[in-house]
This record gives sequence, C-alpha cells and structure tokens, in this order.
Amino acid sequence: MHYVHTETDLDTALTALVKADPRFGALLAAAGRPPLRRRVGGFAGLIATVVSQQLSTASAAAIWGRLEAAFEPFEPEAILRARAPRLARLGLSGPKIRALKEIARAVGSGKLALAGLGELSADDAHAALTAVHGIGPWTANIYLLSSLGHADAWPAGDLALQEAARRAFGLAARPSAKDMVTLAEPWRPWRAVAARVLWTYYRTLKRRDGAPVQPTQKTRGGHGRRTRRTKA
Repeated sequence: MHYVHTETDLDTALTALVKADPRFGALLAAAGRPPLRRRVGGFAGLIATVVSQQLSTASAAAIWGRLEAAFEPFEPEAILRARAPRLARLGLSGPKIRALKEIARAVGSGKLALAGLGELSADDAHAALTAVHGIGPWTANIYLLSSLGHADAWPAGDLALQEAARRAFGLAARPSAKDMVTLAEPWRPWRAVAARVLWTYYRTLKRRDGAPVQPTQKTRGGHGRRTRRTKA
C-alpha cells in the first residue's frame, strides 16, 4: 500500500500517476502541483470530517472549534455522555448529532478500529468506515485521503471531482459516481493523488471562468469552496 504523508511522497506519487496516465502531465502543467494538505487522524479527525460535510469552511471551523472547546479531551465517551440539546447548541443538526453518537459508539466499543485502518487497502478501509451508520462514502474517502494519507482513496461521488474529470478529459456529460470508479481504475494505486490533481485543476477552471460551474452554497473543509455533493 502507498501513502502520501510528505511532500516527497507527493512528488513520487505524481511521477507514478503521470506515468500511468500522461494526461495528468498536462493537467499539472495547466494547474500546478496540488497542495499536500493533511488533516489530523483518529476519532477527532473523523468527527471533524463529518462536521465539515455539506457546510461552508467557515461554518464547519466554527462548529468544530466549539466542539473542541466543549469536550476536552475529545474522546468517544464525551460525545456519548453529551445530551442532544447541548450538541445542538454547539451548531450540530439532528442528523449530525445522531451520526456522531453512532461513530462514538462504534469507536468506543471497538467495532470501528481506527488505529488499524492504515494497515488495510483503501477499499477494505472504506468498507470498515461505511459499515458504521453516519459515515457515508464521501466522509470515508476524505478521511482516508486527508487524515490517513492513503494514496488510493477515491471520492467518486464528489461533484467537483466529477466536473473536473468531465472538463479535463473532454467527456460529453458529467460522470456519475459509478462512472468515476470505472474511469479511475487505471490510476490505482494513486487514485487519491489523481483526486488532488483534479481538484486543483477544478479550482483553476473556476478562477479562469470567473464563476462556479455549480451552485456553491456547500463547501468541503480543507479544499476551499466547492459544489454540492452527495450525502455523507
């Protein structure tokens, strides 16, 4: 398995990706090298990813800041003990409160062994995460990509990624999540690196066009403003 933890890892991965599909060389030339951008891992990192899903960067950061301040140390037991009204006052919606409770229960009981995810393939780690209620495909993939640095995570349902692929590869229509899985198959085990390149390319297109391709009331924490995406 391959991981991208350092700038050197990223350089190695980009070289391998361009060798697998030379079209990425042109994308790098057009948009530049993608940033590394790592997030904290563990329970806190997973919860932060859930909080950021379908929220603006500023809103997600504010809610996460209140959560961190309210629960120190930030452990599953603290979330399990917290009453729903208290979590709601911190800015969490009903569905996210339920998701956080389920994740805390799974981690606290050992059903979800976060420490062992780094030893699994991207597909197996994704399956382990999404087996927990409240963790959807996007959340699982972003956690694997940003927190664990897994080089082969692939957020196929991300709409910004889909639109970037459509424009980068001259597709007639924006590919579905299923289409994106097929499209990325030749890029294994560097699919997460391909995602980083495509996201950077997408941001370049948005700046050039002067307007987003999709409505941007939703954002993805750590990557700037972005389009609406599938549910967690």
